Amino acid sequence: MTQPAPDTPATTPLRCITGAAIASSLGTALYFLTCNIANTFAAKPLPTVNATAMNLAVAVRTLVVGVATLGTAVFAIAAVGLLALAVQLQFTRQQQP
Repeated sequence: MTQPAPDTPATTPLRCITGAAIASSLGTALYFLTCNIANTFAAKPLPTVNATAMNLAVAVRTLVVGVATLGTAVFAIAAVGLLALAVQLQFTRQQQP
């Protein structure tokens, strides 16, 4: 037996813009965090002469900066998508009688 789905609130341009504002603020915060992480890694040289340890340290630094950049990009793309959805909803509401 299937149960009826609970009523979901309607998607409105205001809700999309609010979501975009939240996503863009998180994306901006992650951008500044990514810049600080990259600058910290660039300012501190690797203290070892062992080639294997050096390669491993470079790989870890690259992964940390890459994950932070990925988070920034995800929130930025979500913000742009929500803004585009708000514009689309506004135009479709104006066209309906």
